[in-house]
This record gives sequence, C-alpha cells and structure tokens, in this order.
Amino acid sequence: MSEETPGFEEKPDVPSGDAAEAAESPEDTAAPAGDANSAPAADAGLTAQLDQARAALTERTADLQRLQAEYQNYRRRVERDRVTVKEIAVASLLSELLPVLDDVGRARDHGELVGGFKSVAESLETVVAKMGLQQFGKEGEPFDPTIHEALMHSYAPDVTETTCVAILQPGYRIGERTIRPARVAVAEPQPGAQAKAEEQGEAKADPGTTDASEKDSE
Repeated sequence: MSEETPGFEEKPDVPSGDAAEAAESPEDTAAPAGDANSAPAADAGLTAQLDQARAALTERTADLQRLQAEYQNYRRRVERDRVTVKEIAVASLLSELLPVLDDVGRARDHGELVGGFKSVAESLETVVAKMGLQQFGKEGEPFDPTIHEALMHSYAPDVTETTCVAILQPGYRIGERTIRPARVAVAEPQPGAQAKAEEQGEAKADPGTTDASEKDSE
C-alpha cells in the first residue's frame, strides 16, 4: 500500500493566462460576426417602418385636403343658398308694395303728391331703393319681350323697329331678377314704309339713274 503525503491534494490543471485567452477568443471573435449580420436587418426594419409612416402621412394629408375642399364647397353652397333665400324673400315683400308705388307714381303725374303724403311717398321710395328695387321702362326704347309686356299695338311711320311709345306701368327689378315687366304700348313700322325708305335710299345713292329716267320720260 502506498502512503499519501499529508497536506497535499491533487488539483485539476488550470490553464495559464494565455491558454484562457485563447479559449475565450473564439466566442469573442464570433460575437462581432453576429452584430454585423443583425445591423443590416435592423436598418431594413427601420426603413420599412419609415416608409409605412410616410405612406400613412401621405394618406392622412390627402384625407385632410379632401375634407377641407368638401367643407369649402359646403360653405359656398350655404352662402349661395342664403343669398338666394334672401333675394326671394325681398322680392316677395317688394312685389306686395308695387301697387302702392304705382299709386305714388300716378299721384305724382297728376300733381297730387304734396304735403305729408309727398314726404311719406319719398321715404317709401328711398327704403325700397335701399333694398335693391330698380324701376325701368322708358318711352322710345326698343321693345324687348323679356322685360316688356305689350298691352297696346299700333303702327307709326317714324319708327324703324318695334318701339315702346308709351309706358303704361313701369317695370321693376332687383339686380338681374325681374319681378314685374314694364307694361307698354308699342308701335311697329308702317307696312311698306321700310321698302319705300330703301327705294329712296337707293335713289339717293345713284342719282344718275334718276336723271336718266326723268329724261326718258320727257
């Protein structure tokens, strides 16, 4: 039987410092390779997220622009409808006042617009003018069926086209809206007068022909 020396134990072999570093070096060298592979993948993921964010921003911007355009169109429609409703209401009110204005006009023509009645009538005319009411219709102007209503018809030798020769009742408009046409008496050229005038004009333009005809008659 062998004897063991007391106080000494067998210990495992411990690698020296160089050996330890050599043993750890494979792991250390493998780590950078893994980081190098993961970096491009991370960049690609960030780029994809950035592209998605940009696409979402573009879509939301387009939605906002579309909503803004729709809102502007809505505001314009509301404003247009508001103006139209106001014009219709004003025209309806002023239409009820036209007979009163006709009475005022007849009283003025007969010299009866005097005293307090004159002051009230002028105030009324001022108010309706501020509301946009305009009177139209004058003697001597050409007849226009869109704004005139012919109540009387005649012929006249001194007119070259259908002409308003008398205003029986003035017309009224608000802006471009006619709320009552002017009621007028019209006169047309005398039948054959235009042909005669043309013949006279041709004779004046060529006096030699007239002289020759006169000599032939002699």
